[in-house]
Amino acid sequence: HVDILVDLTGHTANNRLQVFARKPAPVQVAYLGYPNTRGFTAMDYWLSDAHADPPGQTERFYVEKIVRLPHGFNCYRPPADSPDVGDLPARATGHITFASFNNAAKVNARVIALWARILNALPEARLIMKARQLADSAAKANFHRLFEQHGVTPERVEMISWVPSSTAHLELYNRIDIGLDCFPYNGHTTTCEALWMGVPVITLAGLTHAGRVGVSLLSQVGLGELIADTPEVYAELAVALARDLVRLETLRHGLRDRVTQSPLTDASIITRSFEAAYRQMWRRWCAKAPHA
Repeated sequence: HVDILVDLTGHTANNRLQVFARKPAPVQVAYLGYPNTRGFTAMDYWLSDAHADPPGQTERFYVEKIVRLPHGFNCYRPPADSPDVGDLPARATGHITFASFNNAAKVNARVIALWARILNALPEARLIMKARQLADSAAKANFHRLFEQHGVTPERVEMISWVPSSTAHLELYNRIDIGLDCFPYNGHTTTCEALWMGVPVITLAGLTHAGRVGVSLLSQVGLGELIADTPEVYAELAVALARDLVRLETLRHGLRDRVTQSPLTDASIITRSFEAAYRQMWRRWCAKAPHA
């Protein structure tokens, strides 16, 4: 007998939403995996936090009742074999290297236009994109074409599709000075990885959960100053940070400790938040359930 059943896939491949639709458990909860409503009333709750789903802002997007966890809805466990954080790459290369390791489907025309604006303000800067879709030569050519429409030549945008291991993947962050988040669909694991590897990330706060995950993650580690509320501020933050190597070095060498000491990697704090939320859900159901 299951009392509380939690869905982690939503409307993604190989999901089990037809099971949830039959209401096999008295309390059903949507969490993680898919940053949106499941869209049917058999799902009772959506687990989030006040940064990703600000009270009064996102309720209209959900069938579920939003339950906001007090210390953030994210919990990141860094790989045990993570590489050490390297020195600031810009000191060796002589230029700033921006990057996005997000799924290429998140990199839309507005994102490219804004990234190009940043690169045009910093003529020596480079951008690295890493995504599995970039194994396709046509996809790479299309991205280069879109950047060229904004005056950014192909040699300034490096595209990587695959590396042989998770350690090699994390090691790539030692080539990066600043991460650039996508919008309106933010990065998630990639932002956690970047912060863990000493790379600050600039994010643009959106109107929905998918567009506010960056806000949640940066707030968890105390980097609210890297959250922009407009595209103009996003570009200004990126350019200002790129021009302040001392600040970048301070962030780089302090971020791993900051992440380690934050709720983002404290599984015990997040676990207690989950337990309290589940207990409240169950008590609410028991109060409504007919007594035998």
